[in-house]
Parts: sequence; C-alpha cells; structure tokens
Amino acid sequence: MYVSMKNMLEKANKQNYAVMAINCFNLETVRSVILAAEEEYAPIIINIFQDHLLHHCDSEIITPIVKTLAYRTKINVALNFDHGQEIIDLKKAIDDGFSSVMVDASRHSFKNNIEMTKEIVKYAHPKGVSVEGEIGCIGATEERYTNKSMYTDVDQVKKFLEETNVDALAISIGSSHGIYPDGVIPGFDFERLKKIKNLTKMPLVLHGGSGSGEKNIVTCVKYGINKINVGCDFMNANANAIKKSIIRNPTINFFDMVNVAEKDSITVVKDYIKLSGSSGKN
Repeated sequence: MYVSMKNMLEKANKQNYAVMAINCFNLETVRSVILAAEEEYAPIIINIFQDHLLHHCDSEIITPIVKTLAYRTKINVALNFDHGQEIIDLKKAIDDGFSSVMVDASRHSFKNNIEMTKEIVKYAHPKGVSVEGEIGCIGATEERYTNKSMYTDVDQVKKFLEETNVDALAISIGSSHGIYPDGVIPGFDFERLKKIKNLTKMPLVLHGGSGSGEKNIVTCVKYGINKINVGCDFMNANANAIKKSIIRNPTINFFDMVNVAEKDSITVVKDYIKLSGSSGKN
C-alpha cells in the first residue's frame, strides 16, 4: 500500500515505536528495503536523499518504481524526499507523486526556516502529502560532528510547530550523518529529547541513525523518536556484498552481482526494524 508518512507516524507515536526510513536510489535498493519490511511485517519509508534525486534518479523515474512495488505488497510504504533544500525541488517531488517530503531549511535563520517550511506545508497538505520539518542542524562525520551548539533549541519548538503545522519534526540531539570511525559511538542528549517529546506529543525524527549504536537507538525509541533515518549502514551493506561476491567469483556477471547485493542487504534493514520496535506493526 502506498501511503504518506502521516498516519504511520501517528500510529507509531501512539504505540511508542519508530518506523525505519532507509535511503534508496534505484529499483534494487527500494526492492530490498520493501522485502525486508515484508519479512518483518513492518511499515517502511523509502527515503530519497536530495543529491541522489537530483543527480541519479529524479522524481519522475523513482516515483512509479516505488508506487508499483508498494501496490504489490500488503505493508504500508511511504516515499519521502529526504533533506529537500530548495522549494522548486520539493514542489516538483510533490507534483510527481512523492507521498511525503522533508524540508531541510536548517541552514537558514529560524524565521526563514519557518517561512520556507510553512510554504511547503501549504502546498503539500491539500495534495495529501505529509511534511517533516527540522529544527537544529545535523553535522556529518566526514566534515563536522554535531556539537551542542547545533542541537535543537527547545524554546523554539512550540513557535515552529504553531507556525508551520508540520506532521513530524526532525531534531538534533547528538547524531551525525555518515559513518563514525571504528569504536566511536555518539553521545545523545536524551534529556533534550524527553523535553521536546513532552512539549510536542508528536512524531519526532532521528537523522543519522547509522552507527549510532543499538543502545542509543532503543533509548531514542523509548523516549519518543518515531522515525529513524538510516543511509550509510544500508549502502555499506550493499557495497560489502558486491566486494565479497567479486572476491568469491572474479568472473561473476553484473546481474548476479547485483542480485547478491540485494539479498545480502536485507539483513541490515531487518536488524534496524527490530531495534525500532516496528516489527509486526504494519
């Protein structure tokens, strides 16, 4: 079933679990993520990161692929534009059939973040498309880790929600995008998470789930995270499967190699689904 994030995240909020949002970019990655969710009978969100959407597989191409696979399964599948930073791109994704979008205006002032997010909400909601906003900024492990100055300001949350009417809110509490060095697990500000949850009572989103550690993920869900974004761990699972298949059989053809990657990458998605508490929650 092809749906927006709104209802699936509202259910997750009421029942205290999280829905996994996995970054994909083509048929094979989308299909393996949906197959993993089917095996766990869990709702799933297909995330398409802005750079992938603009430079690899645009919304006119990826939307019918996701829709076709979604309508062939009994689980709920949402298609979300992840980290949309330009109004023109966000609106095009909505027009082309995305069921959800995430507005990343964190690089702007708080006032301009509100204005941009509000504009997309007004455009999306009449079309049945859900919108995720963001307060705070999430760093990247290859550039600058998220530090306390980048955390979500609790005092800004109420005004942002009243002004924008978003369906979900991405917050910054210590995670970073990318892969951490071996042995490094980020520390999370769970007190900040609890304050924001108590204030909002709405679906909250964790970005940068890859490498955050099982304990952090489980605790985030316990205190109110209802959507968890994972990209790098899934992409690395695909890459590692390809590398291993070539080592085992240097003459393997491309078709078989891609099939191996598709099957092997399912495991990491299922592991995250179990951590999120969404198994059996479709």
